[in-house]
Amino acid sequence: MRSALVSMASRAMAAKGRSPAAPFMLMQQAFYHENVVDHYNNPRNVGSFDKNDPNVGTGLVGAPACGDVMKLQIRVDPETGKIVDSCFKTFGCGSAIASSSVATEWIKGKPMDEVLTIKNSDIAKHLALPPVKLHCSMLAEDAIKAAVKDLKAKNVQNGSSEKVAGEAKA
Repeated sequence: MRSALVSMASRAMAAKGRSPAAPFMLMQQAFYHENVVDHYNNPRNVGSFDKNDPNVGTGLVGAPACGDVMKLQIRVDPETGKIVDSCFKTFGCGSAIASSSVATEWIKGKPMDEVLTIKNSDIAKHLALPPVKLHCSMLAEDAIKAAVKDLKAKNVQNGSSEKVAGEAKA
């Protein structure tokens, strides 16, 4: 029934010179909260940093059940221990992309220890994700933790005496 309606709407839109995909996009918008649609259509901070930069931490996580993969990176000011920039690349559904986008916005300007308090439930609530999409917000939480862990491991390996996560390292 739904496919017949979409097909009819697509033909009508095409006859009026509009994209045949427009009804599908409208249907998606009806099922997803406006925050998901906004972050999916206009994702913030898409990109990649040099993973060899000593001030960059990379978190790479995936969900085997659905095939979503998320890479989230943070760049930290070594003097303050605060995240000065973040970016992501996500291969997955709209909810996974929106979760990544929100996460990169929320972590900017915060100390690394503080971003570890961001929970998937916070992201899911902001995006009004349905229960079947909660794994997308969990990927974002896991990616943040993995990026912080990666950066801390780099600093230990390099014997850094710079501030990391707001604490002086010896």
